[in-house]
Amino acid sequence: MSKIKKLVSFLFLPMLLAIVLSGCKGESVANKNIAKRIKEEPTITWGVKYDTRLFGMMDIKTRKVEGFDIDIAKAITKEILGKDGQAEFVEVTSKTRIPLLKNGNIDAIIATMTITEDRKKEVDFSDIYFDAGQSLLVKKGSHIKNIKDLTAADTVLAVKGSTSTINIRKHAPDAKILELENYAEAFTALQSGQGQAMTTDNAILLGMASENDNYGLTGGTFTNEPYGIAINKGQDDFLKEVNTALHKMHDNGTYNKIFEKWFPEDADGRAKKGAQF
Repeated sequence: MSKIKKLVSFLFLPMLLAIVLSGCKGESVANKNIAKRIKEEPTITWGVKYDTRLFGMMDIKTRKVEGFDIDIAKAITKEILGKDGQAEFVEVTSKTRIPLLKNGNIDAIIATMTITEDRKKEVDFSDIYFDAGQSLLVKKGSHIKNIKDLTAADTVLAVKGSTSTINIRKHAPDAKILELENYAEAFTALQSGQGQAMTTDNAILLGMASENDNYGLTGGTFTNEPYGIAINKGQDDFLKEVNTALHKMHDNGTYNKIFEKWFPEDADGRAKKGAQF
């Protein structure tokens, strides 16, 4: 064997071994029974958004993530594990959330995730914990008053990995679409004129509009977007515990208290009143 081949083998084999071991470790974590593990280690790791106002937003000053999804996750953790249970949070995006769940990096996703038939093939969903609908965010005074006003001259901003792009192509097939990595980038692009409208669920867009009075929702909703908590396949015991916790929170008033905290008023275009259990 030549010196070069020996050098390549020397460098490559440890790297290959590390990859294999890493893959094995991820697989074992992902397949471990979460319901049993959290009884021994009372911590649930949640995948949440860090850039979605009202649902999951990182506070720069406190370095803590806050929002409706965060409070719901904390309340579910308390219902399942008691007062000593800990909720840990890992940042996800629409693009990364399922891979992180499948790899065992997180136990569940609570991140404005719409329940769809395609996603059900990859993950299991809890009962609906929030009802939303897709809408449009535009600059005030825009010629776009509803989904029907979008033409080939308009660019709509959306987020990669979400259902928004599919829905826009269905309801406004002539419009151009520009996909960004996250909601913060999409809203920045809207403000800089890279598009005439931004689209996602109305509840998320309300958070965007609260940042800048020059923007508002228009045309109401044109889809139904029920949010569910995503859990890995094969974790039936944990899924049952999550659903039981959601129902208890609804019965004892915890859910409504959290909803009123983040969505205190009902207005045109505002998210529906939580979810019916």
